[in-house]
Amino acid sequence: MDERTLIHDWNTSNRGFDWTTCRVELDDETLRDGLQCPSVTDPSIEDKRALLHLMADLGITAVDLGLPGAGPRARADVLALARELVDTRLALSPNCAARTVVSDVEPVARIAQEVGLPIEVATFIGSSPIRQYAEDWTIDRMLRASEDAVTFAVREGLPVMFVTEDTTRAAPETLIALYTNAIQWGARRICLADTVGHATPAGVRALVRFAREAIIAPSGEDVKLDWHGHRDRGLGLANCLAAIEAGVDRVHGTALGIGERVGNAEMDLLLINLRLLGAHRHDLRRLPEYSHLASRACGVPIPPSYPVLGEDAFRTGTGVHAAAIIKARRKGHAWLADRIYSGVPAGDFGLVQRIEISHVSGLSNVKWWLEEHGHDAGDEGLCRHVFEAAKRVDRVLRDDEVEALIGAYRRGPVSA
Repeated sequence: MDERTLIHDWNTSNRGFDWTTCRVELDDETLRDGLQCPSVTDPSIEDKRALLHLMADLGITAVDLGLPGAGPRARADVLALARELVDTRLALSPNCAARTVVSDVEPVARIAQEVGLPIEVATFIGSSPIRQYAEDWTIDRMLRASEDAVTFAVREGLPVMFVTEDTTRAAPETLIALYTNAIQWGARRICLADTVGHATPAGVRALVRFAREAIIAPSGEDVKLDWHGHRDRGLGLANCLAAIEAGVDRVHGTALGIGERVGNAEMDLLLINLRLLGAHRHDLRRLPEYSHLASRACGVPIPPSYPVLGEDAFRTGTGVHAAAIIKARRKGHAWLADRIYSGVPAGDFGLVQRIEISHVSGLSNVKWWLEEHGHDAGDEGLCRHVFEAAKRVDRVLRDDEVEALIGAYRRGPVSA
């Protein structure tokens, strides 16, 4: 049987963009922007090193090592992580954040020279009218600060990514002035930042087109374009996909979407969606390890209902759902069982479908659970005993509770 005939995929109806030929790069901001979340704990350097290795294993292409200008601890961690990249030859291109002040760029240059590694410096400055008004900035002052930072970085041999904060609320003429001059000063990558999560997918597409047509094309230089988005409106992931469709070269994200306020686009969900769309070709079976390490190291619990990686993502205690999964398994068809009631195949990400027993379960749930746990699923009395007990509760039974019910059934009624 051709498995493709079992699912009619309306997602492929957009003939204007072929995801299978997409070659977008991914920049992981977990260790910089992610750690600006007010609720996170700054991970140990051991955990940060481990996260680097998992990023590389998952096919993430770049990593923000931090903002070394923030202080001694930040600088020490960035230095240690840069050395890890050199010593282990990880396939990750490093970058570091820096305000558009020389004092922020200088530590990046020193670390790059010390370890012998080219580190892209991401110099950022606010660009929206609201930010300019609050800061009492003029465009001339912004240009002077940007020129000082970019030209210093270029003289130090650093590749430069010039970032305008709040790009999605900035005036076109301001963006043209800032980006065009940054390119003339030597920046070879520019980044559009939705710093407060203002953009919609339509706005993202319009902004990307503007950047390519009004800034990059007239420059005559080979300039790469990045998208960095937050999820204040819940649109972080959708905006990343829109940016890719519109033609950016790289998108940014963080593990579990951690970051300022409600966070950034979720790197894990971005990887999952790109894989399902055919645009990411790396093995993602270590994705749960990456996400759970970030959760533990940063002190951010993964909600049970979090897509794919949450505890409930591939659990079902519902009779109708479980029955369909069980029938698929009975056919000896793992591909079918992994998709019959799931838009995401668990096996592609190192996970499995789990059938459990609850108050909304059918006998099929009970029989499957017993069989999977080494009990006699053909014992109708046992099945009925567990089934009736499940109907008296208001949640999924824990494994130890089911085992206790089995034990009570086998011991039989206690005589007076």
